[in-house]
Amino acid sequence: MLRIVSLPPFRAAVSGADPKGDFSPNGALGRFDQYFSALQPSPRDSFMPRDFLYYDQEQGGMVWMYALAEGLSDGGFPTADFPGGLYTTYVWRDGDEAENARLYRRTLEAVEATGTLAPDDTRPAMGHIITPPEVQQALGYAQMETFLPIRVKK
Repeated sequence: MLRIVSLPPFRAAVSGADPKGDFSPNGALGRFDQYFSALQPSPRDSFMPRDFLYYDQEQGGMVWMYALAEGLSDGGFPTADFPGGLYTTYVWRDGDEAENARLYRRTLEAVEATGTLAPDDTRPAMGHIITPPEVQQALGYAQMETFLPIRVKK
């Protein structure tokens, strides 16, 4: 069964494209992680995923964005408007690219099989780590939720 969610439009702080995918403390993505990990959204805004990682084809690199809530600083990073929309999601063990590829194909096949939904190539697929840090440490790995953009066929 497909899990389908609707993400609302939002304003986001954006890391900028990093062709190296550098998550080290001095790398572009590592510095962005440090920025948004220090933010404290209000309780009403802290329960939903706020950060998403995706590959920007045009810029040739990984981009991390963080959905800004009222009163949160952009940390001096550029900002952009995210249009929101429909997504289908699946969960996999972060780093297991073979499983990710298998689930990606299976999810796209399931979307097509509905006859009423289709992939939406106007927006990128995105990922979000859903495992709390203390569980990551206990397990030795994290779970990634992938968001694949979809649309209702007309």
